[in-house]
Amino acid sequence: MPARDLAERLPLVDDLHGHRVPDPYRWLEDATSARTRSWLDGQDGRWRTHAATLPARRRLHQDVRRLSATGVVTAPRWRGDRQFFLWQEPGQEHPVLYVSESDGAPRSLVDPMALDSDGLVALDAWHPSHDGARLAFQISRGGTENSVLHVLDVESGEPLDGPIRGCRSTPVAWLPGAEDFCYVREQRVWLHRVGTPVDQDVAVTGRTGSFGLEIDEDGRWLILSEGTGLWLVDLGTGALRTVHEGPDGRAAAMLHKDLLYIVTDQDAPRGRVCVADPSAPSQWRELIPEDPAAVISGLAVLDGMLVVSRIRHAIGEVSLHDLGTGDRVAEVPVPGAGSLGSVSTRGHEAWFGYTDSVTPGAVHRYDAETHQTTLWAGPPGITVPEVTSRQVTATSPDGTPIRVVVLAKPGSGPRPTILYGYGGFGIPLTPSYSSYILAWVEAGGVFASAQVRGGGEEGEQWHRDGMLDRKQNVFDDFVAVAEHLIAEGWTTPAQLGICGESNGGLLVAGALTQRPELFAAAVCSAPLLDMVRYERFGLGLQWREEYGTAEDPEQLAWLLGYSPYHRVREGVAYPAVLFTTFGGDTRVDPMHARKMCAALQWATTSGRPVLLRHEPDVGHGASSATRAIQLAGDMLAFLAAHTGLDIP
Repeated sequence: MPARDLAERLPLVDDLHGHRVPDPYRWLEDATSARTRSWLDGQDGRWRTHAATLPARRRLHQDVRRLSATGVVTAPRWRGDRQFFLWQEPGQEHPVLYVSESDGAPRSLVDPMALDSDGLVALDAWHPSHDGARLAFQISRGGTENSVLHVLDVESGEPLDGPIRGCRSTPVAWLPGAEDFCYVREQRVWLHRVGTPVDQDVAVTGRTGSFGLEIDEDGRWLILSEGTGLWLVDLGTGALRTVHEGPDGRAAAMLHKDLLYIVTDQDAPRGRVCVADPSAPSQWRELIPEDPAAVISGLAVLDGMLVVSRIRHAIGEVSLHDLGTGDRVAEVPVPGAGSLGSVSTRGHEAWFGYTDSVTPGAVHRYDAETHQTTLWAGPPGITVPEVTSRQVTATSPDGTPIRVVVLAKPGSGPRPTILYGYGGFGIPLTPSYSSYILAWVEAGGVFASAQVRGGGEEGEQWHRDGMLDRKQNVFDDFVAVAEHLIAEGWTTPAQLGICGESNGGLLVAGALTQRPELFAAAVCSAPLLDMVRYERFGLGLQWREEYGTAEDPEQLAWLLGYSPYHRVREGVAYPAVLFTTFGGDTRVDPMHARKMCAALQWATTSGRPVLLRHEPDVGHGASSATRAIQLAGDMLAFLAAHTGLDIP
């Protein structure tokens, strides 16, 4: 790039705990300044000019759109005699929340497009009362995820309460009678009576945090959960009782028939189930021990049995256990070796979502009386390309085996390849249908998904081995997978692209700054990149337990060791890089990508482009179907052009 087009580098150097930390592009942190807006306009022009030259762009948009024509359906959530579920027809921009009586036709309750025809309103969450009479739901605009809470009457659809602001990501726990509910606003737990002003809400506890909430059906106990903490609040007396608190393990719980069932990874990295009396909730006894090869992902009650969902090497399974002894009673038949959604139950019936690499998401129903699983609701028929799936294993430098799922059309020889990863927050990468992946494979490419440390595929220890002072393991794992794919003949450095989003964007940028010669192209979507100042923006303060803090001298050294923005070096031949950012992103501030883009444009000698695709009125989470298709097509077209995938 000509020097006249490069962003100005300031001689700004911070002295942090004895480290001299340059930050030449700090001025790009201010999104409102005329200088930043001018720079961003220039980047938009560069992206549009480059995008117009991508030969496969239009074709890939069409392919992603065709393979996306599956719609969406979620498992029904039963409340009283009503079931609530999301349904999205192919071609609809957003899922619609429906309700139906046990013997009635579904009817629309909340349709985001009816609230805003431009598709800028998203339904963030919904919470029916125990009897199904009322619904609390949260909506946000422009991708901000700054949810506003509303309440409506389910029978009539008439609004009863709201808007209640300041309750981003809050759960809603209804009390019996549907007159009151608990929710989180501004880091406090409040009890709210429907139809009364917010300033009359009563604080449930003096604790602050981003809590999970659940109330038993009798309305006596409120379960509070946050990170490694779990508490019970007696709503009659206001007394707070500790179930679990401390750094050693996490815990979640549910109440059933006056007993507290606890899922914890304390002393069991893959999870175990314990039980306690709510009057003495810290005195647990083990009910279901840890499975040494499978991670517990969910717990429910079905017809007097415990339903335990697990992930075994990224594949979902469900088993039934005796409520009293914990003994395994049966395995629930599942459609295949794929991913299972959370289980909802009613009487002797259970519903769960299922998907795999070539199967669009559908909902299946299990009948405990017949022990049969049948399709409850699914997408229309769609033709998917012929795909072979293989699990291979790479070896990280410390000897740790890293599983990789490789998808490709039948054939052999090196091919353009996308390597994808996430590696953070204990989130597992499990098989799922993706029009983005299938469009790439259909065109002749290879797609590899790396189950690196930091994720949740192998339990909490796997997560801990990729966080804080061990974060470098995640980059080492990812690079080891790339080298394995090359050594085994799947691809070559000239054909290898890498892709990741959010924490996965950090993974990709860390890899390309540490081993730039291994990759031809990279896409970083909504990435974290300046790990020295990440806490100052978006939701960064909430992620200190995952990454550490620059306020601590030892932890700053960890962060500087891999922070992609600080590892950019002048005169290095970097891959082609596309950053994608979103104007409504309140989780990961787009400043990360702006600063990194400017740094790479200044540093690279490869002649390959470093570009930024910025989209206003979209956030970190779900967007309208049209915008998601356009983004996926653009990312694929960029990777195809720079890894040599020839698409007619």
